[in-house]
Amino acid sequence: MPDKLFRLRRSEAPEQGRRPVMVAICGDSATGKTTLTRGIADILGADRATAICVDDYHKYDRAERRDVPFTVLNPDCNYIDIMEQHLQLLAMGRPILKPVYDHSTGTLARPVRIEPREFVIVEGLLPLHSKLSRACFDIAVYLDPPEEIRRQWKLRRDCADRGYTPEQVLAELERREPDSAAYIRPQRQWADLAIRFAPVAGHEDRKDTPLSAEILLRPTIMHPDLSHVLTDDDRRTLHLKLIRDSDGRPVDALHVHGYAPREDSRIAEKAIWEQLSIDTGAALPERLGEYAPGKRSEALAIAQLLLLWHLLEARA
Repeated sequence: MPDKLFRLRRSEAPEQGRRPVMVAICGDSATGKTTLTRGIADILGADRATAICVDDYHKYDRAERRDVPFTVLNPDCNYIDIMEQHLQLLAMGRPILKPVYDHSTGTLARPVRIEPREFVIVEGLLPLHSKLSRACFDIAVYLDPPEEIRRQWKLRRDCADRGYTPEQVLAELERREPDSAAYIRPQRQWADLAIRFAPVAGHEDRKDTPLSAEILLRPTIMHPDLSHVLTDDDRRTLHLKLIRDSDGRPVDALHVHGYAPREDSRIAEKAIWEQLSIDTGAALPERLGEYAPGKRSEALAIAQLLLLWHLLEARA
């Protein structure tokens, strides 16, 4: 089905009341997609949110990929047409039988039935690759850390969780670079929010200083009014300024300072939380901003809260 026809069909469908809000969280390998997704899904709860990974649509298992001339970042290594069909079904509130790729073993496992709930969070390498897949989403996010930080994250994850040696990870990164440049990074242009976790340029931070965040708020969708948060008292935590995006267009950039005192960050988080249409009087979730057991990032917490605002506004 053409993308424009699907958008029209989705907007006029009689089952509008049970259509889920669809969000894409896109980015290269080890950019933090799963961490962001898990945090949002935890806040909403299993009864309201369904989270899936479209990297499960790989055509080949890890052993078979040794004999193909492209990497998993290449659309030819994935069942893009089936992914599009499944995203359309989910966007219309219908269940799917989703394939499963086991990252720990590199094998294809038994498919699972997925029932879309009120919110569907879709993470992966290629959710914004095609016009038809993009037409399925209400909100699109692209994660864009600096390459040196992404490499550190990938080394740590793949060696600890997936059984690779550092040499294997670095070699695979080099092999994937042409496909990353050709297919992954171009998806950034379709994102409503582009998020970069990184140190503040020119700021002298200690080595243990948490990463800051730059969140580009593109005018493709409405964004929250943060005027009550962006006061002079809160500038140590976050500030907003108009910059030029990579394509030369003006865009609002929200800067969240990782070096800010935690008590200041918590004030900003509480102010955003109070705008959300969740249970009145509910406390900030304990796991908000958690990226590892017992480890927390205030910049991640604020990014999660902003995305949560968009989800709830789209639902309303």
